[in-house]
Amino acid sequence: MPARDIGDPQNLGLKLWVNDVLKQDSNSKNMIFNLAEQIAQLSSGMTLHPGDLILTGTPAGVGAARGEFLKAGDVVKIWIEKIGTLTNKMA
Repeated sequence: MPARDIGDPQNLGLKLWVNDVLKQDSNSKNMIFNLAEQIAQLSSGMTLHPGDLILTGTPAGVGAARGEFLKAGDVVKIWIEKIGTLTNKMA
């Protein structure tokens, strides 16, 4: 999806479910370092190319804090506003 279709990347809803149970519900505006800061930091040490992925971290609600860990057969679904939904079954 072209960036022009996203609008403000620092104001996108983010949700994550495990086996249809909502585990994370946040917004990209809550990121510690915004996307522009992360791109600037990475660009200072490497060349970024179109299609490169930048892993930015995750909102509050990770399972390790609750002693919950993914296991084979679990279904993880993540939704990002204006981008869409990705669903993955753990092998």
